[in-house]
Amino acid sequence: MTLNISSSFDAGNIRVVNQDGLSADLEIVTDHMSDFYQWFYFRVSGGAGKEVTLRITNCAKAAYPDGWPDYKACLSLDREEWVRIEETSYADGVLTMKFTTAQDPVWIAYFAPYSMERHHDLVTSVAAQPGVSYESLGKTHDGQDIDCLTLGEGPLNVWLYARQHPGESMAEWWMEGALEKLADEEDPVTRILRRECTFRIVPNMNPDGSRRGHLRTNAVGVNLNREWHDPSEDKSPEVLSVRNAMDKSGVDFAMDIHGDEAIPANFLAGFEGIPSITKRQTDLFKSFGETLERLSPDFQRTKGYAMAAPGEANMSMSTTQLAERFGCVSMTLEMPFKDNFDLPDEVYGWSPQRSKYLAHACLDALRSILPELKAGR
Repeated sequence: MTLNISSSFDAGNIRVVNQDGLSADLEIVTDHMSDFYQWFYFRVSGGAGKEVTLRITNCAKAAYPDGWPDYKACLSLDREEWVRIEETSYADGVLTMKFTTAQDPVWIAYFAPYSMERHHDLVTSVAAQPGVSYESLGKTHDGQDIDCLTLGEGPLNVWLYARQHPGESMAEWWMEGALEKLADEEDPVTRILRRECTFRIVPNMNPDGSRRGHLRTNAVGVNLNREWHDPSEDKSPEVLSVRNAMDKSGVDFAMDIHGDEAIPANFLAGFEGIPSITKRQTDLFKSFGETLERLSPDFQRTKGYAMAAPGEANMSMSTTQLAERFGCVSMTLEMPFKDNFDLPDEVYGWSPQRSKYLAHACLDALRSILPELKAGR
């Protein structure tokens, strides 16, 4: 009995190194023109009713090796429901997964994938809703559109954008939740938000990397979230297109949605250390975080990244660049690949549905700080 393992599909990534019956040694493939790797997504058949053992052998040199301890891989029988593989372990640079299922094929991924086909369905369905307009902001190296949805008629310019790092698929699940809420005109929070704000939403900043099965880069190996100070058509047309659109509209509030491999919590990263930081910006950032913590048991403000010292912000990142460029309140939301260890779920871990719930809470928090956001604008 021999396993059949493949990844030649949208967002797929794995390479078979060795096979022996119901066991296989695998490697994650690096992003094209880059050394980054950690995202995997593949399917397995030929092992129905038997215990299958899979070993990813090159984990030690992955982009974030601290992401492997306490991590459990995701498995699906239908590509809709993704559960965690209980027998996932990490030792000596090898991630080992053992499982038994009653059917073939099964699908294995680093996190529940968000395919480009699902992306197109999302954009199409939301664009068809009343009061929503669609625009392609530009083209990627592979010729894909950078999709932007606009809704609301208020004076506050709000930008939501996700998947600069394509392997962080929870970011687009968050986007699906945000768009579902904002398209629901019977939701009282939505009614206020659409009255007071104009939302411009880019659900996927990096469609090329998403389709190619990359962790962190676009089609030419560029990390988009290090391009915001000086984007170019040659290296980062995605950032150039979005930043140009932001320059036209202005920005009052912005959220950049990501996933973090190592930290088992949801948290915000801000713009500390930018040259012209103001008290208004820091107060708004603090108010949003405190409000979100009250609203969502899945959010906390203790764990997170170290803050930059005054004048030492990395201005190539979107959150810092936008805060400096527009004097706005901007932030990066990070969600875990593992789980929220303060409120764990043994079956699903951090999941698509929880990402969507967190998006709802973020929009509720935004509604709560609207008076502060409008004041002194």
